[in-house]
Parts: sequence; C-alpha cells; structure tokens
Amino acid sequence: MAAPASAPASLLANATAMRRGFDHVDTWIFDLDNTLYPASCNLFAQVDSRMSEFIAKTLGVPREHARHLQKSYFRQFGTTLAGLMRVHKLPPGPFLEYVHDIDLSVVPELPELVAAIEALPGRRLIFTNGSRRHAENVARRIGVLHLFEDICDIAAIDYVPKPERAAFDCLVRLHGVAPAQAVMFEDMPNNLKVASDIGMTTVLVHSDYIDHPAQLKIREWRELPEYVHYLTRDLTGFLVSEAVPKGPHPR
Repeated sequence: MAAPASAPASLLANATAMRRGFDHVDTWIFDLDNTLYPASCNLFAQVDSRMSEFIAKTLGVPREHARHLQKSYFRQFGTTLAGLMRVHKLPPGPFLEYVHDIDLSVVPELPELVAAIEALPGRRLIFTNGSRRHAENVARRIGVLHLFEDICDIAAIDYVPKPERAAFDCLVRLHGVAPAQAVMFEDMPNNLKVASDIGMTTVLVHSDYIDHPAQLKIREWRELPEYVHYLTRDLTGFLVSEAVPKGPHPR
C-alpha cells in the first residue's frame, strides 16, 4: 500500500517554527480551490472530470487520451487551459464555462472561517487560476464573498497562470500589493515559490489531495523548504491561532 500523501508528522508539528508573524501584513491573499474550501469535500474532482470531458469532446479524442493531455498540460504549463491555448489555440471562455458548471452543494457553509477572515486586519483578495464566476459562486457558497475586496482571476492576469512570475507581477500591479506586507495561502507548494521570492509570507494549506508532482514531493520533506514559511491542515484553526489579532476586533 502506498504511503499516505501527507507531510511527516514531525514536519507538521514544527511547521510554524520560523514564526515570522503577521503583524506586518496588510494584504491577505487566498487561493480558491482546495484552499478556501476543504479539499475533503471533493469539489475539484468535478472540475477535474469536466476538463477531461471538454478535451475529449472538443479535440475528438478518446477519454483516456484527453486525460493524458489534461495532466501533461497542467504539469508543463501550470494549468490545463494554458496548454490548450498554446498548443491547440483554443479560446478560454468555453473551457472555463464548461469546467465550472458543477454542483456546489458539496461545499459546506463555513461560519467559523467567515468569522476568522472577517477578523483579519487589512485587505483580502482571492487569487485564482480559475474564473471570476467560479470564485464568486464558491466564495458565496462558503459565506465569505462579501469579505473580499476583489478577485484576481485567470482573465485578469491575461491567462498566464500561477506559478508564472508574470501572474504575480500582474496581481501586484492591478491591486497595488506591497509583497513585503502580504501573505499568500495556497494548496500548491510550487505556487508559493514566486510568492516567497518577491517577498510575501507564505502558508501552505496541506491536504491529502494529489494532482501534481509538487504535491507528491511533500511526503519527502523533512523540513519546510525556504519558500514555505508555514504549513497547516486547518485553515480556520491556523487563522484563529496564528493570524487573527488577539483582543478587540480592529475597526
């Protein structure tokens, strides 16, 4: 039996050893899928399946080959969409509309997360390789949409996805983010490398969901890489214990 796709217990126990703190943070940036909502609800499996369906139908290839292309493009280009645009010259609109036509009933309302995010001092942004419509629908379902200043989606960053440096440069430019005063929460460790390089504090929201070789490598870690400053399996608990200011709610 394969080992569980998770970080060693010792790593989880010492994941906040660096303790950079969050007093300097004025901008809180959250990835969407498998970050703002728990991966255990398996919402992204629907998106994943519909990507394969779209490729099979659009390119006229068997489902197995479509699946191979989907994952190959994801690993090579950062997103499946980026590969379809570069290799097959497909427009992004139909793809995004199709893959995000999913059942959101599996996503739980998260009142404790709502309270934790509301208590964070400063600006809050969603930064996603998905579409604005998808991010709005999911964030609304969770109950946090009204707490975010804006959503920086794949269209806003000219369809150049995380982890490309250009995606982060676009985020910084569009939203006036000072990287040294920002923190990024993300489930994909490779998406945190550039965030750290440009000066952001980084938090890896870890789960057993595996969709990329970078996630598989986590099980080999014995200490956090330099670009991951914190690691947690519980976003809400982490925010409450590490990030939310103690004392009166900031006004």
